[in-house]
Amino acid sequence: MPGVARKVVNDDWDGPFVTRLRRYTDLAPADIADLRSLFESELSVGKRRDLVVDGYEYRKLCFVRDGVAARYKLLRNGKRQILSILVPGDVIGLPGSFLDHANFSVIALSDMRLEVCSLDDFVALCYRRPKFGLALSWLAAHEATMYAERIIDIGRRTSVERLAHFLLEIQSRLLIVGRAEENGFDLPVSQEVMSDALGLSVPHLNRMLAKLRGDGLIAADGRRITFVDRKALQLMAHFQPATLTRIPAAPAVAVPPLRALTPTN
Repeated sequence: MPGVARKVVNDDWDGPFVTRLRRYTDLAPADIADLRSLFESELSVGKRRDLVVDGYEYRKLCFVRDGVAARYKLLRNGKRQILSILVPGDVIGLPGSFLDHANFSVIALSDMRLEVCSLDDFVALCYRRPKFGLALSWLAAHEATMYAERIIDIGRRTSVERLAHFLLEIQSRLLIVGRAEENGFDLPVSQEVMSDALGLSVPHLNRMLAKLRGDGLIAADGRRITFVDRKALQLMAHFQPATLTRIPAAPAVAVPPLRALTPTN
């Protein structure tokens, strides 16, 4: 992975990934210290740099601290389908690092700061502190929910519904990590990226943005998006926030192991 790496040395280390995890589980100072100890480096990566390449082995987890990236598939005809946008708090290497070879590519859409650890080190942490393994499964469930919505986007939603859903989803994810406000956010991607994510041409995407503005649902000033009528926008997009439940607390009493079944005569 190209970029400039430096060892993480901040004494007050915290980040959007931890902010995100705290919504689902309690983290003690010792948990944070163990997670922090995994990071080999803080990596600065420039815009348009490849982070993961389809078909190649990738055995790292990169936690997005700043910037945005796209997970995508490049087809034989040269067309690109963006599968998801990665924002602060997301993990690069999920799912690529869990496969023999990555099935998708990831590219930086802006300058980025990433905290990097090896997959093996993170798995070792999960054995020591199972809550991190549970947290990763919770995040994987969230990813699966977003992919399901993308299938609905391409398969059944109209163009304007796709766009409305996309704007609401990105804002809700940025809000979780403190990078958006309740009724507005700075759109972190270009119209070209949105068109590749939503399966629309750029001119058609522009028309759909104009329609949302004309219908009084959003206001746009450059990349600043404000939800003028959020409820109506949600209704149009059939948007349901993917709000994960908290991870259940560990049982107070140890659960006895299952006894092996023995055949009866």
